[in-house]
Amino acid sequence: MSSPHSHTAEEIQAWLTGHLAEILGVKAAEIDIRAPLDSYGLDSAQGMLLAAKAGKFLGFQLSPLLLWHYPTIESLSQRLAEESQASDSEVFEI
Repeated sequence: MSSPHSHTAEEIQAWLTGHLAEILGVKAAEIDIRAPLDSYGLDSAQGMLLAAKAGKFLGFQLSPLLLWHYPTIESLSQRLAEESQASDSEVFEI
């Protein structure tokens, strides 16, 4: 059993940018990490999808509410990196 990998803010930022671009059908280069996510027209269903995919990527479940508390990719990725590092010892692989 391998230990869970904690991700840096940069890794999470790159992942979020890529997946947001995929969901919205735009190029990753068009995503501004400092722009509010809702400025891209992200609806609640897309937000839940992004949160679910991010949870799988990170190895822990995250609430879609985080997207509203941390409304930019930059702030969200920093928060998720903290959570990723803090939860390393709490995550169990099945």
